[in-house]
Amino acid sequence: MAILYWVLVWAMVAVAGKGQKTIPVSFVFGDSLVDAGNNNYLNTLSRADIPPNGIDFKASNGQPTGRYTNGRTIADIILEELGQKIYPQPFLAPDTTGSSILHGVNYASGGGGIMNQTGRIFINRLGLEVQVDFFNITRQQLDEVLGQEQAKEFLSKAIFSISIGSNDFLNNYLLPVFSVGERILETPDEFVDNLIEGLRDQLVRLYKLDARKFVVGNVGPLGCIPYQKTINQADEDECVSLPNQLAMQYNEKFKDLMNELNQRLPGAKFVIANVYDVVMELITNYQHYGFESASVSCCRNGPFSGIVPCGPTSSMCADRSKYLFWDPYHPSEAANLIVAKFLVDGDNKYISPINIRQLVHL
Repeated sequence: MAILYWVLVWAMVAVAGKGQKTIPVSFVFGDSLVDAGNNNYLNTLSRADIPPNGIDFKASNGQPTGRYTNGRTIADIILEELGQKIYPQPFLAPDTTGSSILHGVNYASGGGGIMNQTGRIFINRLGLEVQVDFFNITRQQLDEVLGQEQAKEFLSKAIFSISIGSNDFLNNYLLPVFSVGERILETPDEFVDNLIEGLRDQLVRLYKLDARKFVVGNVGPLGCIPYQKTINQADEDECVSLPNQLAMQYNEKFKDLMNELNQRLPGAKFVIANVYDVVMELITNYQHYGFESASVSCCRNGPFSGIVPCGPTSSMCADRSKYLFWDPYHPSEAANLIVAKFLVDGDNKYISPINIRQLVHL
């Protein structure tokens, strides 16, 4: 699931006017959980532009778009919940220019992380620093499309929502074989501190580019995804302890960072999306939410079901809405739908100090 579960940076722009509905616009930053097709344009081993990915994505009539799930991502669903009907286009798509950027842009990339070296096994991917570099290009384009003052106003009413970090653990610090040397040279505390410092740098860069409202997601329970359970030979009803411990360690310092930035950056509002607890709620009480399984994926690859991503040779479960996980790493659309609703309208346990709908109207 590469939970990472959020370097979502959105920007939701309120359309002012008496009696007029607030219409959100989204600028999405992240990893494979919210990639809408950027990796389609990269020479990379991390791709989701093959079936059966996207089989339930109505906007493409079930054709793969580069989304790493069977349907909509969390980012897609949140926008729909807030009334938006147009999905942000991938930044690398050739037609993401001119007035199209006023509908938002998606910078997310499968395999990307906070650290530049994260995901190097995939050859190419867009890390957070590169994604913010690309947003800087969009920022200049907004000046050209709207004019400098209107562009700044446009962004001042935006929500930049960021969640990233899962891949920094899954495809970096915890990566089998490749990470042995790194784990000897760098303690978990040092690694987490470096992640927090990297995240701080990029959030401040976005602030300097006129971002003011942020939704920032923490890292989810990585030890509970099918991939980690498979490679660590965990029982069906248990999670792997080390990945979860690292995620919680990161999340504590992440929370401190959000409080720091709220106090340090004038006019900024940082909202924490507690992805870890939302996903743990679904995993712990999966039957309550209508799932038949929270331990195995719907899209499987025989004896490598917990390791190999979904592809044309995979087999599928009979009912995709009954599985929390689509493949060994990513949630299904059914799970994304529940997570998104928790974040849009949930209470302070899952989204604090206010929820996303409240932030849009702030």
